[in-house]
Amino acid sequence: MTTRPAEQHRKHEEIARADLGEFGRLELAIYGAPCYVIRQSVEAWADILSEKFKLAFADESHNKREEVSSISISYTKGIQNEYLNQQQPFNSFDRHAVFNNADLVLVNGNHFNARKQVVIIHPDKSLYGKTDKLTDAILILLSPGQVVPDFISKLVDGRDVPVLSLDDEAGIGEFLVRYIEAHVAPVYGLVLAGGKSTRMHTDKGAIAYHGKSQRAHSYDLLSEIVDEVFISGAAEDGYPIIADTFLGLGPLGGIVSAMQQNPDAAWLTIACDLPYLTEDTLRYLTQNRDPSKTATAFLDSEGKFPEPLITIWEPRAYPRMLQFLSQGYSCPRKVLINSDVKLLAAPDVSEFRNINHPSERDEALRFFGSL
Repeated sequence: MTTRPAEQHRKHEEIARADLGEFGRLELAIYGAPCYVIRQSVEAWADILSEKFKLAFADESHNKREEVSSISISYTKGIQNEYLNQQQPFNSFDRHAVFNNADLVLVNGNHFNARKQVVIIHPDKSLYGKTDKLTDAILILLSPGQVVPDFISKLVDGRDVPVLSLDDEAGIGEFLVRYIEAHVAPVYGLVLAGGKSTRMHTDKGAIAYHGKSQRAHSYDLLSEIVDEVFISGAAEDGYPIIADTFLGLGPLGGIVSAMQQNPDAAWLTIACDLPYLTEDTLRYLTQNRDPSKTATAFLDSEGKFPEPLITIWEPRAYPRMLQFLSQGYSCPRKVLINSDVKLLAAPDVSEFRNINHPSERDEALRFFGSL
C-alpha cells in the first residue's frame, strides 16, 4: 500500500471561510470597567443606534442564585422579547449562528475576548498588567476625572485611536455608526443563468434581445452597478463563471454557490430571463439597500410577495439559506418571506416580466426591434 507524503495529505476540501470572530463578523470587547458600568454603557449606546442597527451584547450571568433546572432547553415567549435557555455550553460555531443577525456584537471583556477592543479608563478597574487581551484597541473612553495612563498610550502608540469621554454618549454613538458603516460588505453581481428552459425549448440565456445574448446583456447591466460580476451555472465565452456546487436546487443553488465562493460579499442577483429590466431599477435597489437586513428586495408585480430573483442578499443570508435547505426548502422566496428583509415598491413592475414561452420571447424581440 502506498502512503501519501504528509505534506500532500489533506483530509477535507478547502472552501472559503467567512471572516468571523469569537461571536460574529463585527465585534468589540469592552475592557477596563466594572461589569455594571459596561452593561449601562452598552444599553445607552444601543438606545442611540437601535433605529438603524441591531446591536447584540455578550455577557456572563451575575446572578449568584441562578436557578437550576433539569430541562435541557426552555423557550419562553414574552410580551416584547423571546428567551431561550439551554444547559449545553455554546461553542464558537453556536455563537456565530446565534449572533448572525447582529450588525455589531458588544462583549463584556471582563469575561470574554473579541478581535477588537474598546478601553474604558475607570478608577475601579485598572488594566495595569492586564493588557495582553488588548490586541487591537480602536477606542479609549475616559471616566470623569481620568486621563489615559502611560501604559495604555504606549500600547496604542503610532495609531490614531480616538479618546472620548465615557459620558459623551452621542460622540460614542457617532463613532460606532461610522465603524459599522465602514465594514458594510461589498456588493457583487450574479446573473442566474442555470435554468433548464424546458418551456422555451431553447436556451433562454442565449436569446439576443439587445444585440447580444441575454446572459451577456445581464452581465453588462450589473457591471454598470457593481465592480465584480459573475454568471452562474452556464458558460459564456469571455465571462467569469461560478459553477453550481449545490446541484438540482434551481436559483437557490446558484445563490448559495456564489456565497460559498465569497461568503463575505453581498450578492445582487438577477435572473437571465428579464429582458425588460433596466439599469435604473437596479440602481434604485442598490441605493435603497439596507445592509442590516438579511436582504433587500422588490415586491413582485402584484405587490404581494418578495421578488427573489432581483435581490441583494447580505452575507448573513448564506447561513439562513443553508438552514432552510437543511429543513427541505429550496425556494428563495420562502427564505425572504420568513426572514428580516427590506421590501421596496418597484419603480416599474412591468420590468419584472420574465420570458418563459416562445410567444413571450417573440413579443419581447418585437418590442426591442430584434425580430
